[in-house]
Amino acid sequence: MRTTLNIDEALLADYKQIAARSHRSLSAVIQDALRESLARQAAAGPVTRVKLPTSGCGGLMPGVDLDNNAALAEILESERDDRLLRGYPDDS
Repeated sequence: MRTTLNIDEALLADYKQIAARSHRSLSAVIQDALRESLARQAAAGPVTRVKLPTSGCGGLMPGVDLDNNAALAEILESERDDRLLRGYPDDS
């Protein structure tokens, strides 16, 4: 079957060298590499999903914008400052 792929130039050059050294076609070398990759993935088995613990706080604080790094840093720093003022240890 004929198909078109975009392959990084350096990677293609490496595969061309392998093909020339082994006196095989570029297609044969790439097919072998694909087969090897598929076999390695099959041997690894299924990926198990991991359930990460959450804080249970019910979501974000009102007004928190996860896309605004500066605002997040300000919130985190103010929470740290509040803990220090109340005499709690700084866990940062």
